[in-house]
Amino acid sequence: MCKSVGPVEVSANPVTLQGMAKLEFSDYLVRIREESRRFRDVLATCEPTARVPSCPDWDASDLLWHLAGVQWFWATTVRTRPAGPDETDTGPQRPGSYDGLLAAFDEYSAALVSQLESADPAETAWTWSTEQSVGFIYRRQAHEALMHRYDAELTAGAVTPLDRELAADGVLECLDVMFGGCPPWGEFAGLPHYVRVDITDTDESVWVQIGRFSGTNPDDDVHYDEDDIRVVDDPGTEPDATVGGPAGALDAWLWRRGDDSEIHIHGDKAVYDHFRLAVNHPIT
Repeated sequence: MCKSVGPVEVSANPVTLQGMAKLEFSDYLVRIREESRRFRDVLATCEPTARVPSCPDWDASDLLWHLAGVQWFWATTVRTRPAGPDETDTGPQRPGSYDGLLAAFDEYSAALVSQLESADPAETAWTWSTEQSVGFIYRRQAHEALMHRYDAELTAGAVTPLDRELAADGVLECLDVMFGGCPPWGEFAGLPHYVRVDITDTDESVWVQIGRFSGTNPDDDVHYDEDDIRVVDDPGTEPDATVGGPAGALDAWLWRRGDDSEIHIHGDKAVYDHFRLAVNHPIT
């Protein structure tokens, strides 16, 4: 996986990103519209049974229904805010035809955009994160649409570049929220080792501390004790390892959608291996 293991390379003056959204909420909404439209248009050209290379268990119809269901769920969540999901609501029934799936996606995607347009990002809304806000949903759904658009393009064999600005924010979101978030029932025990993730085409960096996560989930009584990470401010020391690459390549790689051909690793291999183990989980 590593392209090289040697002395850490330090870029000149990288901008350090803290654990916060980079884009304006209006920008996230634009991206949700654009990426969802591209997702739909690409899948409309596919055979329903075409396999999705980045999600091998799915075909094109499964991918289409997945994002339709996701956007239905979050449109409903914003509409019923601040109440959480109704656990008795099993959601809409999957249409039996591909045309029906496309029509359902159109309906649910339009509903998500409409609900977000009418909501203040600062308002309280249920989410699975510790951040309970409409703004979290804005950001999360922009990245969901971006990466599933990429899935659709991989399925159709018509890949286009990921939006650089959104992908850079996606690198931060992956590290800080998808992989680095710590639920209230668990505890992160940090080690004195740091990885700096350099986004080379935006000259930005995200600092990550490696460590261990432990805790017992009260919902299912499952105990966890595993390698973990958290996003931190620049600790004022040299990183033990660096991971670098363009925003789109890093975002796809973290989502396990892309290979490591544009990713460059330097520094302590053991620290990098700990980092990679902590983030090497599929996101759907």
